[in-house]
Amino acid sequence: MEQEKDNFWLYIGGIIVAAIVGVFLLKSREMESVPYKAYEETKSEVEQQIQQAK
Repeated sequence: MEQEKDNFWLYIGGIIVAAIVGVFLLKSREMESVPYKAYEETKSEVEQQIQQAK
């Protein structure tokens, strides 16, 4: 019984680690789909428009 309990926590730890790794992988893929340079250009244009509106 004690060995099963130890394995239980190993499984829980493995699931948590897998979830964290999955989130980081999906996040990196999301950033790849949006070109960073295009994001920066859009951001600078919006900031210029905000400055002109003031």
